Amino acid sequence: MTAHRASAWLVIWVGVSAALHVGKLPPTLPVLREQLGMSLVQAGFLLSMVQTAGMLLGVLVGLGADRLGLRRCMLLGVLLLSGSSLAGGGVNDVHTLLVLRALEGLGFLMASMPAPALIRRLVEPAQLQRMMGYWGAYMPLGTAMALLLAPWVIGLSGWPMLWWGLGIWLLLSGAMVWWWVPPDPPVVGVGTAVNPWRKRLHSVFTHRGPWLVVLSFAVYSGQWLAIIGFLPTIYAQMGLSIATGGTLTAVVAAVNMGGNILSGRLLSRGVAPPALLRFGFGAMGVGAFLAFAQWQGWHLPAVLQFLSVLCFSAMGGVIPGTLFSLAVRLAPSDDTVATTVGWVQQWSSIGQFAGPPLVAWMAAAAGGWQWTWVVTCSFCLLGWWLAGQLRTLLNQMTRSSA
Repeated sequence: MTAHRASAWLVIWVGVSAALHVGKLPPTLPVLREQLGMSLVQAGFLLSMVQTAGMLLGVLVGLGADRLGLRRCMLLGVLLLSGSSLAGGGVNDVHTLLVLRALEGLGFLMASMPAPALIRRLVEPAQLQRMMGYWGAYMPLGTAMALLLAPWVIGLSGWPMLWWGLGIWLLLSGAMVWWWVPPDPPVVGVGTAVNPWRKRLHSVFTHRGPWLVVLSFAVYSGQWLAIIGFLPTIYAQMGLSIATGGTLTAVVAAVNMGGNILSGRLLSRGVAPPALLRFGFGAMGVGAFLAFAQWQGWHLPAVLQFLSVLCFSAMGGVIPGTLFSLAVRLAPSDDTVATTVGWVQQWSSIGQFAGPPLVAWMAAAAGGWQWTWVVTCSFCLLGWWLAGQLRTLLNQMTRSSA
């Protein structure tokens, strides 16, 4: 393994360490709701608050990373995310926790958004699609690790220790990036920039490809985080312990990695990206329907419901790896890759911000989780249509380059 490829793996690890902070909240929600008196809808907003910065600032952070430097942006994000987590462990007020969660979101965005462009800089072109598949697994891996770790830490020393411990862990991961990842190349002067920031924004906003990718990511991420985020709460309502619910949810999150890694391998072997996207969205729709649908009191046995949720997560895992690869491929130019990925991250955050409260609202209105599949299947139908539009665009690009 070359030194630069090892650095690319370290970039992925920092993404995993940042994703721990997204995954730390779901198993903590039952404890926070009991201690702080949160409603179910408030819990949904607390789940999605980490996406606020990405929802509002994703493309701007991507644009800034192109100018500031990818490595510098990642290190600043690590400092902000870890600092907010360390501060969050010392508060007992819902509103303060929401504000700090939003700051964590900005740090998470700055730490994770530069990664695809940074990996692209560190690896050979032939390795890029496979590495994008591995990068796509950073979120489920970090979430699964947090879901497994959180109940143990909470039971041993309370939820604040979880916030403090993960903050310190991320700082150590950032130190490794500072030490081993090659520094950013010199920044081109503003007056001599080949592609000024206005032109780069206009280029990203007016190309069809990035729009299709970002909307696809939104409909995927919104439903995935909603289901994963509320599974510990659902299991707690079923009478399972926090540790058991967290472990089952961790398994559901972890199998998503398999789909991400598989997407990289299949793409490198020539499988068409739209075919993978349609397969993923179709499997998510079927899995969610089987897991949650009820009819006059009838529903699948608990074991089959769990297997259906596993299908939802595992098969849906081919979607993010495929979309990250497409984001790099469909960026209008080489110097708009980070901006395009920031735009992708922004719409991924919009989906993750909207998904949990929407599912929570549906559950509160229905008096249970039996209509959750209506929300997720609606997202899947839209994703299926977007995959068809991407297929048309890629075919047009192939014909024009022939």
